Amino acid sequence: MINRILSLSALIVLSLSSCMPPPGGNASGKPSSPLGDYGSLVFMGMIILVFWLFFIRPQAKKQKEQKKFIEDMGKGDKIVTIAGIHGTINKVNEDGTIQLEVNPGSYLKIERSAISMDWTAALNKPTPEKK
Repeated sequence: MINRILSLSALIVLSLSSCMPPPGGNASGKPSSPLGDYGSLVFMGMIILVFWLFFIRPQAKKQKEQKKFIEDMGKGDKIVTIAGIHGTINKVNEDGTIQLEVNPGSYLKIERSAISMDWTAALNKPTPEKK
């Protein structure tokens, strides 16, 4: 995400030089576009706003939800890792890892960040009863 922001910033800085009006205005004295000499600058601002609304903001929101999900995990929760390993949390360690029981008596030590929020939610979703 940082790389996207940096590349977007570099694009803005490089394109600002082409968006600035000429030093003396244009020769006819009339605006070159309906928005005047700064029309392309306004257009660039609108593009940045769209990028923020559709790419940066939703990604930040999802990261915040993932962080809250990982912090709220506790002993006995059934989870799925990003590698597809199913298990139950046996112990939450202070060093950012958890002890995952995959079979009775079989434990794995994994990082908290390796837990899939989407797959765990699908695993814990109640199944509808059949009539």
